[in-house]
Amino acid sequence: MLQKRLEGNHSLSYSITGKGNQPIVLIHGFGEDSRIWKQQISFLENDYRLFVPDLPGTGQSAIGKSELSIESMAEVIKQMMDEEKIDECMMLGHSMGGYVTLAFAELYPERLTAYGLIHSTAYADNEEKKAAREKSILFIKEHGAAEFMKTTIPNLFSQRFNREHKDVVDELIAQGNQFTADTLIAYYRAMINRPNRSHILQKTTVPVLFFIGEEDKAVNPADALAQTALPTVCMAKLAPGIAHMGMLEATTELNLTIGEFCKTVNDLTTVTTTTK
Repeated sequence: MLQKRLEGNHSLSYSITGKGNQPIVLIHGFGEDSRIWKQQISFLENDYRLFVPDLPGTGQSAIGKSELSIESMAEVIKQMMDEEKIDECMMLGHSMGGYVTLAFAELYPERLTAYGLIHSTAYADNEEKKAAREKSILFIKEHGAAEFMKTTIPNLFSQRFNREHKDVVDELIAQGNQFTADTLIAYYRAMINRPNRSHILQKTTVPVLFFIGEEDKAVNPADALAQTALPTVCMAKLAPGIAHMGMLEATTELNLTIGEFCKTVNDLTTVTTTTK
């Protein structure tokens, strides 16, 4: 696995691995880093070339002096693709990473062969969600980042997973100790300020994947299911018994879903190329 770092308005560190020629970019979510994709990397690396960044503020990626936004994070992903001479790729984003993916799809649609929203949504925050994020910001300011992660991360998993795999949840909490209060607040502000991008799903010309947790409290499953009707070509998987962390809660199910999606995209590309 090759590790690289880009300097710019916001810096970006990322890893490159895999034996295939087709590029896939995997974008982590809030309170995570690129390690969240460990099992998906193992599943995909024999067939695809994987580019896995740590978003600005995570790991060795630093937030610059300008305000962080979902759009500015999409820009650093574009800079990574330019640096690596990736003309187009498949992009998969988890949670906040899905927001970045949609912003990228709006800014640079020609650079995507397909994209996926893993426990994510195109909808903007409603007023209730914004108020909840503001409350979290106040908690972070008062109690610090580590205490916030300790209280928040278990809520991202199903009750059953919390009972049966406490060690996995605790490991993710420990990894969250890397985050500063300022970084978590910057992420929250970026999410609060993002627009509704459901129109991007409506006008997209490439296949879109939705992976939805039936017990997800962070992304309303009904909202996510409603959005699956918007793209022209869409694959959707509603996973029972899991919440917001399919990479860990339903590793095999998510891997097989991504694998099937990749095959479908390749088959569609072959058909399109043949009929031209």
